[in-house]
Amino acid sequence: MTEPRENNIADRELMQRLAAGDRAALATLVVRHQRRAFALAYRTTGDLTTAEDITQEAFLRVWRSADRYQPSARFTTWLHRIVVNLCLDSFRRRRPQGGDPPDGPDEAAVEPQALLERDERARQVRRAVAALPERQRVALVLHRFSELPLREIAEVTDWSESAVESLLVRAYAALRKSLKDLET
Repeated sequence: MTEPRENNIADRELMQRLAAGDRAALATLVVRHQRRAFALAYRTTGDLTTAEDITQEAFLRVWRSADRYQPSARFTTWLHRIVVNLCLDSFRRRRPQGGDPPDGPDEAAVEPQALLERDERARQVRRAVAALPERQRVALVLHRFSELPLREIAEVTDWSESAVESLLVRAYAALRKSLKDLET
């Protein structure tokens, strides 16, 4: 188990330690960031197995690139960029299979009928997101689910801020159109 003081070490310092050969630093980074990296990959690809593979590959790339890491941006921005690039590579190799992203909060407290309705709405939203063109989907997932601002999405994707904004406008418009019959 990681010692409590490891939680206080900045990602930048952990990357320096990793570059010096400290594998425990990688373990700390994985524990700290694996969940968000997986969520990004899963929401972007819609496929559990692909998301798991992308997450593993992303941390392998972190390990292999530790000595070349330049902290010009936050570690999380760099990691998001790795994950997004792997997702885009995955799209190029094959189309996503449209699996369902993980469900939200504890379902035990929800009435069965409300749970069924919520699940159906969630499936419709996931299908609508999966139907978006890949660049719109990536921008939307980074904005809506990873809660990144435009500037950081631009850094992660290497697209201009105006391109990101345009992609988001088109993605949200397409979602509104495809989900117009969805009851709120």
